[in-house]
Amino acid sequence: MANIVDVVSSQQDRVATIRRGFWLEWLSIVWMSIEAIVAVSAGVAVGSLTLTAFGLDSVIELLSAGVLMWRLTVELRRGREFSEATERQASRISGGLLFALATYLVIGAAWSIWTRHGSAFSVPGLIVAILAMPIMYFLARRKLTVAEALGSRAMRADAVESITCGWLSLVVVVGQAADFLIGAWWVDPLASLGILWFVVREAREAWSGDTCCD
Repeated sequence: MANIVDVVSSQQDRVATIRRGFWLEWLSIVWMSIEAIVAVSAGVAVGSLTLTAFGLDSVIELLSAGVLMWRLTVELRRGREFSEATERQASRISGGLLFALATYLVIGAAWSIWTRHGSAFSVPGLIVAILAMPIMYFLARRKLTVAEALGSRAMRADAVESITCGWLSLVVVVGQAADFLIGAWWVDPLASLGILWFVVREAREAWSGDTCCD
């Protein structure tokens, strides 16, 4: 009888954790929508590679949040076994999207350096990047906690994407500040390459499934 009670309690705890995961993904969707719209529009308007990449990363996180909602829904409706296959697919999708982002960063930086074209200062872009740093820290920490509780590779990969977004926002702030203070055209492309390693590492981990937190 005690074993049955323990099993039921464990299942209830897992369901509660999944619901926390849903809450975090909904928060991600709301913020990422704002971040993507502001960053991409501002980045295109002033010709900023890092700001545009920051916005594109937000779009990737939106897609990732949607995949995570799907994964969590599968477990709630069909059980833990069915969610494993969904997690593998979610990790592959996230990895592929991030490899695409890394390719964009390399090509964009090379083109900016070749044409000697940097970015112009953007107040909206700077504001959204500053706000993103504490928000991404909050989301990443709590997603990691949920990922550990569920033993979820997909949630772990999503949390790492939030961490990468936080680094991107820092790069954007540094690049925008440097552009405003000294007006150096080369700061923007070099700053964008500064986060390339983080994006590639995240992409490889998501693609291979090495982000498993079991």
